[in-house]
This record gives sequence, C-alpha cells and structure tokens, in this order.
Amino acid sequence: MSAHRVTLIPGDGIGPEVVDATRRVLEATGVEFDWDVQLVGQPALDAHGTPLPDSVAESVIANRVALKGPVSTPKVKGFRSVNIALRVASGLYANVRPCRVFPGVPSRFDGVDIAVIRDVTEDLYAGIEATAGSPEAAHIINAIREVMPHARLADDAAITVKPTTEAASRRIVQFAFDYARAHARRTVTAVHKAGVVKATDGLFLSVAREVAAQNPDIAFTEVAVDALAMHLVQHPERYDVLVMGMQYGDIISDQCAGLIGGPGMMPGGNYGTQAVLFEPGHGSAPVMGGLNKANPVATMLSGVMMLRHLGEADAAHRMEAAIAEVIGDAETVTYDLKLYRDDPSAASTSAFADAVVARLTAPVRRA
Repeated sequence: MSAHRVTLIPGDGIGPEVVDATRRVLEATGVEFDWDVQLVGQPALDAHGTPLPDSVAESVIANRVALKGPVSTPKVKGFRSVNIALRVASGLYANVRPCRVFPGVPSRFDGVDIAVIRDVTEDLYAGIEATAGSPEAAHIINAIREVMPHARLADDAAITVKPTTEAASRRIVQFAFDYARAHARRTVTAVHKAGVVKATDGLFLSVAREVAAQNPDIAFTEVAVDALAMHLVQHPERYDVLVMGMQYGDIISDQCAGLIGGPGMMPGGNYGTQAVLFEPGHGSAPVMGGLNKANPVATMLSGVMMLRHLGEADAAHRMEAAIAEVIGDAETVTYDLKLYRDDPSAASTSAFADAVVARLTAPVRRA
C-alpha cells in the first residue's frame, strides 16, 4: 500500500513537541506516511507575514486529512482565531472530542467514556459582534429597538450575535447520530438552554427532536446545559454522545477533560465535507514551549483517530494499546499524570514517546 499523504501542522508553543512525539509513534506502527508540513501561528507569521497562509487550507483540502498541533493566535489585525479561520477555510463543521478514562490516570471517576460533538460554524464564536460605543454597536442597537420598542439597551452596550440555522443544526445532530452508529454508541443527548434562549436554542432543540425521530435505532435524550454540568460531576458514566453548539461544546468538553485527568488526555477531530483535521483538545501553552514537558497523549490519541479514519484499524488498535500500557505502568509519564505533579520522576515529552515506540516495536513474544 502506498504512503498516506497527510498535512502535518506543528503549530506553536508546545505544538511542535507533541506533534513530533506523535509523528514518531505513528511511524513506529509500520504505517507509511508522506508528510506535507505546513506552518501556522507565530512560525507562519515570521516566515510568511501571516499566521495562516492560504497554502495551509489548500493542503488540508488537497490531502483530505491533516494532523495539527495546538496553536495560539498572534496579535495580528484581522485574525481573531487561527483555529476557527482554518476550520472555515477547510470547510470543517463538526468537532469531536472523545473523553475516556485510562487506567492509571489520576482521576476521581471511573467508567467515563463520553464523546462531545459540537458544531463549529456558527453560534457565539462566529464573531458577529460589536464593541461598546462603536458605530456598529449603535447600528445593531437601533435595529433592535425598531423591532423591540421596549428593549432596554443602553447606548454603550456591547453586542454579540448568536446565529443558529436549521441547516447547520440538522447537519450536526445527524452527524452525532451517524457517529454513534459507527462507534457502537447507545445514546445521543442534545444539550441546550431552550427554556431561556428560546429562539436559537429552541430552534436547535426542535431540529434535534426531528432528527432523532428519523434515527430510531439510537436512543435520544435532551438536557439543559447547566443541568448537564451538574450531572457530569455526579454521574458522568450516564452520558454517551453529547451534541451541542460551539460555545457549550467548548465549555463542556473542558469539563469532561477534567473528569479524565486533564486536557492532555483529550483528543479531537474536525470533520467536513472535503477533509478531516485531527488535533488535541488543549491549547498551545506558550510558557511551556520548548521545555519538553508537555503531555503528548491528546495528540497521540488524535493520531489514533486519524489511523482509524485512514482505514488502518490494526495500527490504531496497537498504538492505542501501547499508549495505555505506558500510562498504566506509570513509570514513564509526564508530570500531569503523576499523583503529585512535582514528582521528580516525571518523564519528558520525548521520553514518553520513546516508551510508546518501544512497546510498538518490541518483538512479539511467542509461547
């Protein structure tokens, strides 16, 4: 079989370290890759004068699959978020963050295995907003007053718009049901605040119910986002696949990361009609960049997701098992996976990768 052509985006901060560790482990599975390396963030700004060159999205679309490290957005006019801009340019609409507890990880919970699915095309992060006192805000305020004469909006109000469409809601909820079916999941839960945010969340919930009726083979439930936040710290094992808008998904996925040992344990994938981009669910932690201390598991597990997407199921199983073995042994794990984070025996990023590679490449023992 020919090598898989994959866009490789190191990112910045701890990104290059965790991506390099993951690349070495992926190659140790025996699967062949043809890496198309692309720069984003500060390295791209230094080299090309922009934190997101056009060539990056072009590469992702051309290769149809990408592995990306975390990235910060430099303070450059016109760029609110490199991550969001790349998703938009690459036509990605569904973000999946699987959250599962691995034996050996310091956690207060057992049996957590939740997939958080969120739309990444609209909602509050779409960037339709205006600062207090600006002409744009005044225009929006006047428009609101015209249709809502009794609206109590001060002239110095700041405005953020939460666009929610039937089409995007239907697409993300159907994606959640398809994901549940493909991964032998039992239940899809729609997360909302329709009791208060009646128009936008009300539309999302109404569409979710319609889609659920069209997918009767998968159980469906619904929960208000604040109630979910409480339930997750009481009985997280009761939840399976959660589907929601962008902002709720960002917050709830971080909460779920806290249930499984931290953001260093949460992988992610962004799915679109033309391509899929895999990346960890955590940030770039610039203060830790270059220290060789960051936990690479989230990026490695994103690599496992990528292998499955590429049809390399055996390699994905072996890589995930090797990662689990290293974590379970607790001998060569990074500081955040130690019971005491100042444990001097904590391993470096590269040492963790070495341990996983060693398990993948060890001779098979025969009875």
